Amino acid sequence: MQQNDDVLQAADHPTTSSKRARRAALSGWVGSALEYYDFSLYAQAAALGVPAVFFATEDPAVMIIASLSTYAVGYVARPIGAVVLGSWGDRHGRKNVLVFAMVLMGLSTFAVGLLPTYAQIGVWAPILLVTLRLLQGFAVAGELGGASAMIIEQSSAEKRGWFASFSLQGTQIGSILATAIMLPLAAIVGDEAFLAWAWRIPFLLSAVVVLAGYLVRRHVEESPAYTVVDTTGNTIERRPYPFIDLIRSHPGAVARCVVMTFTNALGMVALTFGVSYGTQESYGNGFSTSQFLVVTLITNVVAAATIPLFGSLSDRFGRRVFMIGGTVLGGLSTFAYLWAISQRNIVLVIVFVLILHAVFFQMWNATFATFFQEQFPTRMRVTGFAVSQNLGLMIAAFFPSIFVAIAPPGTANVPLVIGGTALGLCVLSAVATFWTRETKGLSLQELDAR
Repeated sequence: MQQNDDVLQAADHPTTSSKRARRAALSGWVGSALEYYDFSLYAQAAALGVPAVFFATEDPAVMIIASLSTYAVGYVARPIGAVVLGSWGDRHGRKNVLVFAMVLMGLSTFAVGLLPTYAQIGVWAPILLVTLRLLQGFAVAGELGGASAMIIEQSSAEKRGWFASFSLQGTQIGSILATAIMLPLAAIVGDEAFLAWAWRIPFLLSAVVVLAGYLVRRHVEESPAYTVVDTTGNTIERRPYPFIDLIRSHPGAVARCVVMTFTNALGMVALTFGVSYGTQESYGNGFSTSQFLVVTLITNVVAAATIPLFGSLSDRFGRRVFMIGGTVLGGLSTFAYLWAISQRNIVLVIVFVLILHAVFFQMWNATFATFFQEQFPTRMRVTGFAVSQNLGLMIAAFFPSIFVAIAPPGTANVPLVIGGTALGLCVLSAVATFWTRETKGLSLQELDAR
């Protein structure tokens, strides 16, 4: 055990961990950007109504719900992927699970671009679409857990929030890349051609993503903290089932992290329901696909800049202050954002989406990965993070469909109804955060003793 303690102490030392932390952060940034490029493509396609070509219905509300529900289906398989891939990462290494997740995600996304429509193959179109979405969800479940575990296990206690935020920034860059490809396509070919065929192009480009991701991930160094656990036999033989260990020893931490994940309602309002509310003809707000792709691009670019800022500040002032503050203030700002859409004022929409998504939501988003990882010891860190995050995201993924169900086209005051619902979800998240202990500055040894 002395060898174990020595390595963990070295990992917590600012000088000895700095170089390893930079390499881990860079690999996490690149890998997350590539994998979330794939996953973000479908989120944007769903908000823009692309999945409608796989369904047969004339009711506009049902069409929007079906479109957003296929987006949510990608999250249904995430808890299963979290258990399987999280356990793999804890038992056989963070690097192995990251390579597998990248390849599976890229191949699944590429296959979406090849799918025939409902008009071509009937009911098999939605069946195949849902199957591929399930594979995407399974694959992405191990991404952020494995990447952020590698980063915090190679960072000093004083800079974990800063370094870990780069894997979150990578997810944002992936969304930017997806939007940067969708935007010119929609602008050049027009809405009709975009829905008919052009949307497939970004999905087919995932073949390149698979190759790039594989080359990046196979050269990632394994976390030294995990390696020590492996070689000393601290957990591998005695605890072969990290998920069972997690449920027995840390059920409260899992439950609190699941509820904290409800803050993702802010992202769902900003860039999923909000896009549908602004662009779907049945809501009558009159924004074009191109306009909201610009809105999405702008807010993601600004968010990419604010994430490292809030990650660094969490190392100075603590995780909870930003998670609670960003959650509550973000919930309040949803009213203003949706009101701006209802006023059909693109300038106000950009201003309020930046406040909601690029500032308040990123206070939480930049911090949660570090905070969640610090709730679990090394032997179950990937599993603990992956299970709690993905259980919460599976629930949160249905928020946009629920929003449409409770405020369908024709609803008198959509901003009040949806803003109030989002705020309620954010309050639940803030309460769960309040009842969770601060982790800033704790060493790997102290985290393992929790």
